[in-house]
Amino acid sequence: MLGILTPFFVYLCAIVIAVPLARRLGLGSVLGYLLAGIVIGPILGLIQHNESEDLMHFAEFGVVMMLFLIGLELDPRALWDMRHKLVGLGGLQISLTVGAVACAGVFLGLAWQTALALGMILSLSSTAVVLQTLSEKNLMQTGGGRASFSVLLTQDIAVIPMIAILPLLAISGQLSINLDGSISRPSDIATQDLTWVQTLPGWGVTLVTLGSVGLIVFAGTFLARPFFRFIHGANLRELHTAVALFIVVGIALLMSWVGLSPALGTFLAGVVLANTEFRHELESSIEPFKGLLLGLFFIAVGAGINFSILFRDPLSLIGLTLGLMLLKGAILLLIGRLFSLRTRGQWLFALSLAQAGEFGMVLTSFALQQNVIDIWLGERLMVIIALSLLFTPLFFIFQDYLRARLSARLDDGQAADEIDDKQKIIIAGIGRFGQVVNRLVRASGFETTVVDHDLNTIQVMRKFGIKGFFGDPTRPDLLHAAGIDDAKILVVALDDSAAATKLVRYARKANPDLFIIVRARDRIHVYELFQAGADKIVREMFDSSLRAGRYVLEQLGLSDYDAAMSEKAYYQHDRTSLQDLAKLWDPSVPLSQNAAYVERSKSLDKELESALVAQMHASDLPDKPDTSGES
Repeated sequence: MLGILTPFFVYLCAIVIAVPLARRLGLGSVLGYLLAGIVIGPILGLIQHNESEDLMHFAEFGVVMMLFLIGLELDPRALWDMRHKLVGLGGLQISLTVGAVACAGVFLGLAWQTALALGMILSLSSTAVVLQTLSEKNLMQTGGGRASFSVLLTQDIAVIPMIAILPLLAISGQLSINLDGSISRPSDIATQDLTWVQTLPGWGVTLVTLGSVGLIVFAGTFLARPFFRFIHGANLRELHTAVALFIVVGIALLMSWVGLSPALGTFLAGVVLANTEFRHELESSIEPFKGLLLGLFFIAVGAGINFSILFRDPLSLIGLTLGLMLLKGAILLLIGRLFSLRTRGQWLFALSLAQAGEFGMVLTSFALQQNVIDIWLGERLMVIIALSLLFTPLFFIFQDYLRARLSARLDDGQAADEIDDKQKIIIAGIGRFGQVVNRLVRASGFETTVVDHDLNTIQVMRKFGIKGFFGDPTRPDLLHAAGIDDAKILVVALDDSAAATKLVRYARKANPDLFIIVRARDRIHVYELFQAGADKIVREMFDSSLRAGRYVLEQLGLSDYDAAMSEKAYYQHDRTSLQDLAKLWDPSVPLSQNAAYVERSKSLDKELESALVAQMHASDLPDKPDTSGES
């Protein structure tokens, strides 16, 4: 027991120390996990290499559970709807990468079978690293994020035929060079501890692979519902968690038994179960286990990097890793351009998927067992894949730098439009927020000048007969061309908080009489805009949140009038509070350490509670209007 608990305790200590520190430094949790693994493994030696490998087998269940949850989000109809992206984006990425890596391998003197196997292994990217990082940075819903997800999904599906093909690439009589210089022959490999499937000929392994996939599909389609109904009849919540773990562990065990990827099997099971009525119950039962195990997986990757091999030939291995990432990145940029991704989306798409992935480690082990590649090459492949996983969060940091510094210059390389129509109302930003403002103002008979840096949005607007101009609204020359000097009203509806504040500050200096209405992200942004000179500040979620709160009060038994009056009282108090707190806000001091701000905020909360209680008591008066029929 002590031998098991000690490495677990060390890993958990690394998590609670390194990950918050990495997040605070802006490095992201994935890089924090990987660095923590390197510190407790190769650097401090708290975890030995064999312990890291043992825990890696356990931590891989984090990836297994993540793939199961991804599968649950995608029913077969959703996959069919995504077929163009899966076959186009994903299929092209895999085909081009396999071809490019295979050609490079043949050029370096490898047998074509080995080179093709390398191409398949290195064409895969890391689902765990990419999805975790995209989610943390709120980039999943961007064009580049959605394209990355489509390619990752295609890669996960493509592992099935890859596992089926790899045994057919085995090279008869190939010698394997061990790390100590000894030579292993195929007969030696055959005597190792292999599963019964791995002792079959190549065609036999392929048949067993396809049969296992068919068994999972059959069980999920015809046996899952009766089984779930039987369990549901016990009416015990813990049984649902047990069933979810039973499915994941059972499928992982089956796939391991036949020598396949457990993560791939659970992903396929998730897709099959996605259209059942028990889907959400399965998601809620698995989710708590996934996060912790996924973190352990990343730490195990960091702790398992074989630095003895790396230090033996560091320049070569690091050069090969960066060369692989540059090659994959170039292919991804080409594909992104072919599929008309915006330039920012192309960079995110390329930087996200340029690494090798955890499935590449699985395929490397499988290729070694099937005698497709030799041990010398396999060891170096593992180091290259691990290094690429370590470099990926750094690439995301580089991508953030590009976004912040070059956003105005990278937007499709398109020159700003020449503005030939100046109106008294300027709307900067025509996304979801700005579109509503523009439609209301124009429908009321007033003309507007619309400026936005999203060329696709401007082009769509023009198809509907709405005139807009492409360009960065924060550029002074473009603002003056739009008529900022003579305008009466400026509506700032930009997604970027810093850009909105910058625009307000400049517009106030350029035209002191201008009335400025701004969209704000949160309270801190409100204070920044207040100091910059905005006249009216609208928090993007405030009004909709108030309406939702009013609906809650109505469902709790309050009349429409009482709920509306509570909403109004909250609104008026909040507006007054914001102006009061804005005078105490100091951008150089964190809110939690600003004593005057904290104390005033507490007193204002008590005032709000008193005001709402007084409003509730006032609602009992008999002379209030009856509006119970209003919506």
